[in-house]
Amino acid sequence: MLPLVVLTVVGVLTYTFEIVFGLAGTILMLLVMTVFYDSKTLVIYSTMPQILVGVIALARSPRTVDFGFLGRMLVCALLGGVAGLYLFYSFSTEVFDRLLAAVITFFGLYLLLAPGHPRLSGPVARSLDGLAGASQALFGISSPIAMTRLLATVRGKTEVRNYAIAFSLSLNLFRAGGYVVNQTMTPAILHMMGVTAPFIAAALWYGNQLHFRVNERLFRRVVSLMILFGGLTLFYR
Repeated sequence: MLPLVVLTVVGVLTYTFEIVFGLAGTILMLLVMTVFYDSKTLVIYSTMPQILVGVIALARSPRTVDFGFLGRMLVCALLGGVAGLYLFYSFSTEVFDRLLAAVITFFGLYLLLAPGHPRLSGPVARSLDGLAGASQALFGISSPIAMTRLLATVRGKTEVRNYAIAFSLSLNLFRAGGYVVNQTMTPAILHMMGVTAPFIAAALWYGNQLHFRVNERLFRRVVSLMILFGGLTLFYR
């Protein structure tokens, strides 16, 4: 019973952070909850709160997502995902893991230290979309890379957050479908989802409004710090 209570409280806090800033809910949840559950169980479980974040944030926000722009991101991510699966079966993932950590850490520092609004060229942005897809396929993590790309190509904190959440929602719906097809969601995981979902959904419904109280500068600084944090944590996975 205690693990479920802790999971509920941690889920409410970490995914409220994600709905406000657009990333890091799962990374933060994993850091705390691996005391009670194994990482694989938590990664599968995380599809539920991440889908809730996406649906609630987009339903309760101004319509800022251009589906053509999002579609191009997802096409590159899909190609990256295929490449990621190829790497998974052909090469050591440890090498890719370290390279990915270095790239995310570099961009976290770049976004944190760059004056004003840093910009990325089109080819670099598309490469990051592909890298996000590869990272999702290999490690179940894409938000630090996607957010790096969006901070440097999209203006306005709500636009950045909504694109990041829409991108993540698309990947997580695909991931959830894969879990269902492969019967990966065990009764124990479904029980975890069923118990915690109402509390997390209620917190997200009201927590979404906190996003509109955060100023642009604080939003970008917190997100840049979380990208840097995400890169550093990959070194110690």
